[in-house]
Amino acid sequence: MSETPKELPFATFTEALRGLRKLGRDIPEIGSFALMAFAPFALIVLGALFGGIWPWLALAWIFIGVDVLDRRLPHPAPDAPEGRAFPATDTLSTALAISHFGLLVVVVGAVAGFAGIGWPARIAVLLAAGLWFGQVSNANAHELIHRGERKLFALGKWVYISLLYGHHVSAHRLVHHAAVATPADPATATLGESFWAYAPRAWIGGFQTGLAEEKARDAKRRDALGPKPGLKQRLRALNPYVIYVLGGSWFVIGALLFFGWGGLLAYLALCVLAQMQLLLSDYVQHYGMIRKETAPGHYEPVNETHSWDATETASSLMMLNAPRHSDHHAHPARPYPALQLGDLDSPGRPILPRSLRVMSALALLPGKWGATMDHRVLALRKAAADNAPTLRMASQDR
Repeated sequence: MSETPKELPFATFTEALRGLRKLGRDIPEIGSFALMAFAPFALIVLGALFGGIWPWLALAWIFIGVDVLDRRLPHPAPDAPEGRAFPATDTLSTALAISHFGLLVVVVGAVAGFAGIGWPARIAVLLAAGLWFGQVSNANAHELIHRGERKLFALGKWVYISLLYGHHVSAHRLVHHAAVATPADPATATLGESFWAYAPRAWIGGFQTGLAEEKARDAKRRDALGPKPGLKQRLRALNPYVIYVLGGSWFVIGALLFFGWGGLLAYLALCVLAQMQLLLSDYVQHYGMIRKETAPGHYEPVNETHSWDATETASSLMMLNAPRHSDHHAHPARPYPALQLGDLDSPGRPILPRSLRVMSALALLPGKWGATMDHRVLALRKAAADNAPTLRMASQDR
């Protein structure tokens, strides 16, 4: 299990501007990721501020446009050469995180009525922003909490806290990555479990298991204080759950104080939409996956057969290659442009029949989901048990 990086305060405004300028210089290297992630962001901001056609363009783009591109663009996109460096990736992630907080304020204010746009436009802005937070901000924060650099980690942590999902920082890194595809992982959905049964179990289980891991690390944090710790050292030794809960409370109070009860309701609705998509992503990407138990309480190493990958290009770019999930579990610190799909035709390789976005929507319909996915899970298990080649299943039922 990885150590929790020491934290520093947020980047200053000057540092943020410097990072945005660097992003502009480095844009050729990660331009496709930046374009796909920021295109809906720009439309949402215009919609929140001016109403008119902009909210509907934002909603149409993020609901339909990305999936149209997935159908038309060749996929999968080629893997990056092994070992290639991507120095601009953290700059884009920083820019997206800073944009997240700005968009949160703009959208909450607009939905609460402070921008003067009508109710239909407000609802469209709310839905489009909720989708952006759940698909782009979530994917970006996920990248940042895997970074060892303290400022980057802090940015990712606070993105999750702002969505009232701070405990995910601990649960994901300390529990999910260690126990994925085993009964000890609340984020792994079992075969036949509907999303609606999974979601409360995974949320509560993630909170509890993450807290248990952090409590187990409390002694180590206290031992690191030294004989005469200062205030900064004492703050760093706090159980992170104190920050998750207090930080989330600050956002709730801020929404109420600045934008009234309408702002609070808008903020909570955005958090629900974002959290639901995060849960859907975990549900889809590990549905029915199991690791072989080699001894009581011990399991085979995580490999590419323990996560469902998706090969579509546009949605993968928008979500910072989050659909290339198996390689992330094999190499958690690998930057998103370097994530590999590898050999898609290898025996027993789990490949989703459609994009992660489409499959997440399908997961809301348990009957349709089971009819699409259960036989695939059983076929993969049979192939693993027989140790025999099996055709990849991405092309079935398209």
